[in-house]
Amino acid sequence: MTSDNPTADRLLSDARKKTAALESPMLAYIGIALAAIGLIVGATVIPLVGWVLGAAAVALGGVSLKRDMAVKLARIALIIGALAILAATFNLTWAYTHDAFWYESF
Repeated sequence: MTSDNPTADRLLSDARKKTAALESPMLAYIGIALAAIGLIVGATVIPLVGWVLGAAAVALGGVSLKRDMAVKLARIALIIGALAILAATFNLTWAYTHDAFWYESF
């Protein structure tokens, strides 16, 4: 970079920072973590938490997929998030049909 035009240099460095932030796979990693927690909790203890975390993981995976940088990680977040929602649904319907709710054991 040259010091001929400091305003252009500043704008160029800001644009590079924004591009680097958009290329970061951090949202996909957060989506995978939320999906994994939602899958475990939704399938075992509280289905509502599984639905919420699964939906959040699907949303983060979709946003990451639109950014088009971490496509594999975004797809993994989408798939595990959908599995968390399905596992939570199965857990809730099984509990209703068998009258087995976790809070009744206290």
